[in-house]
Amino acid sequence: MNTLLDGMESRPFIPTEYVVRLARTPWERTGYHALRRNVFCTEQHVFAHDDRDALDDVAIPIIAACCIAGMPDRIVGAVRIHETEPGVWRGSRLAVHADHRKLGRIGAELIRMAVSTAHGLGATRFLAQVQEQNVLFFRRLHWKSLGAITLHGLPHHDMQADLARYPAHGQDQTWLLRPQPRTRQVA
Repeated sequence: MNTLLDGMESRPFIPTEYVVRLARTPWERTGYHALRRNVFCTEQHVFAHDDRDALDDVAIPIIAACCIAGMPDRIVGAVRIHETEPGVWRGSRLAVHADHRKLGRIGAELIRMAVSTAHGLGATRFLAQVQEQNVLFFRRLHWKSLGAITLHGLPHHDMQADLARYPAHGQDQTWLLRPQPRTRQVA
């Protein structure tokens, strides 16, 4: 038996490329809502059956999809943004599929896309209510806490992004490449 192939059938597929973009097709929106429902209802039990609310009617959905041969294949990240008053934008429902959290960069790239998109649409302030276990992650991404709050019975922080760290852009998508382990070269 070839030792290079031992255990290959039990290894999960790990994509090397992701696209982060504004959700624009029906399958992207369906995957976006399914992921949110899985994370916030099934996994975290924040909501009983569905996490949708009135904001979904006005919010801009943003997704991260893993790619196969350069084509989006499965939605593995989601966030939404909306304007609450002129110049003030909020992000909410940030979710990354459990199988893709180890990469670590998907959530950060969704946040970057959300804030930079809102900044490009005229945001002078960008806020989010962040679960307490994620506050340090947001701080590393140049956010500051405005104070602790309770939301859906869980500890959160109201947080604000440093817009100077998120240049405004009008891009509808970005790419995220997963770093590949180096292979040793034999002379």
